[in-house]
Amino acid sequence: MTQTHFGYQQVEEQDKARKVAGVFHSVAQKYDLMNDLMSAGLHRVWKQFTIAQSGVRSGSKVLDIAAGTGDLTRAFARKAGRSGEVWHTDINSSMLQVGRDRLLDDGLLVPSLLCDAEKLPFPDAYFDCVSVAFGLRNMTHKDKALAEMCRVLKPGGRLLVLEFSKVWAPLSKAYDVYSFKLLPMMGKLVAGDAESYQYLAESIRMHPDQDTLKQMMLDAGFASADYFNLTGGVVALHKGFKV
Repeated sequence: MTQTHFGYQQVEEQDKARKVAGVFHSVAQKYDLMNDLMSAGLHRVWKQFTIAQSGVRSGSKVLDIAAGTGDLTRAFARKAGRSGEVWHTDINSSMLQVGRDRLLDDGLLVPSLLCDAEKLPFPDAYFDCVSVAFGLRNMTHKDKALAEMCRVLKPGGRLLVLEFSKVWAPLSKAYDVYSFKLLPMMGKLVAGDAESYQYLAESIRMHPDQDTLKQMMLDAGFASADYFNLTGGVVALHKGFKV
């Protein structure tokens, strides 16, 4: 059987999705609080920048993948307006439910769909914009997921990938201490789950760096791709354009 990585562990491909699901079932209720604590609120700035780069406007069709608790979905829905169409999707039912409830609490009637990014249930050339924030690194076959995202985009559409990336060298030692010592401790105290946040730190290290991901997007069919480093490369926003 083919193996893949789950953090630093080698696991059977068929087991990775189950293990990742277990992580997010565990952290779903505390996900937003932990995001604020882990990033000192910076995740909100990163997401605002992503929205600003999206080109989404009234009437746009948008697919938010690994949308979780719905931060980006909410912002896209407000930009696209009533004439637009925004989909809130996730492979994890616990995260999807938390996000769906939050969207409803905000008075936003947005379709929420449980789906796998490697097998998107949408027609070719349907969306103006596809986004995935902090979800790509958890996918088993990133190349298949990127190709699917390209497939469902209209010509002229864009993909936005907001993800943890490779930090600038001067920050790496301090970032390692934070990631492998403080994050699991924070996860244990706040979410009652140190292991999931140990996986988070490991999964970031296993994710392709900025230039590798850019090339993966080009290989998946995007005509052009580029990225912005945010907060010293802790996070990068990749943009891919389809022609």
